[in-house]
Amino acid sequence: MSRFRHAVKGRDQHIFTLRAACVVLLLLLVTAMGGWMRAPEKLTIHNPPDLRKGSTRPWWEIPPPTVYGFTYYIFQQLNAWPKNGRVDYPARIQSLSAYLTPQCKAFLEEDSKVRGEKNELTDRVRVVYEIPGRGYSGNSVKVIDRDNWVVKLDLVADEYYLTEPVKRAMVRYPLKVVRWDGDSESNPFGLALDCYEGIPQRLSAAPEQPKPERKGMF
Repeated sequence: MSRFRHAVKGRDQHIFTLRAACVVLLLLLVTAMGGWMRAPEKLTIHNPPDLRKGSTRPWWEIPPPTVYGFTYYIFQQLNAWPKNGRVDYPARIQSLSAYLTPQCKAFLEEDSKVRGEKNELTDRVRVVYEIPGRGYSGNSVKVIDRDNWVVKLDLVADEYYLTEPVKRAMVRYPLKVVRWDGDSESNPFGLALDCYEGIPQRLSAAPEQPKPERKGMF
């Protein structure tokens, strides 16, 4: 009789162990499903512009060429006033607000207001573009840390009053860029312009290289 009692007790213990294991597995399954549901649907991977070369790096690292390309594109768009700076400049700030930090947007809005009061924007047409031969280089982007950079843009700034040219300057713009993982729908780059790191510096034109003399056949 004792043998049967021990067999029944052992069976009951085994059933209890199986039930406990099922409960643990159920809890692990619920935890895994919760983590899967909270996982991001999209993951932004930044590839260097030159795809002819391989690249091995952490997924969260943004290559300096990507940071430079983003900065140049946004800054050029901010300074593209095709008809009238009084209208175009504020409109550009508003349309590009997803790519600007709140502090930078406020700074640019104040700059637009002050320049408008001084009558520096009415009927002004403006465009900026890279100085030939002074595009991206190894010194163009300074990596502060994983989420912060300083980008140097060497640009030509042309301004016109209506159709009359009034200004041409070659300027180095030091600009701050930060990681900005806010709204991937409005800002797929995951970066934002944080305005100036310092005072823009006027550059001098590079001296023209003398043309080589052609020598005759004899």
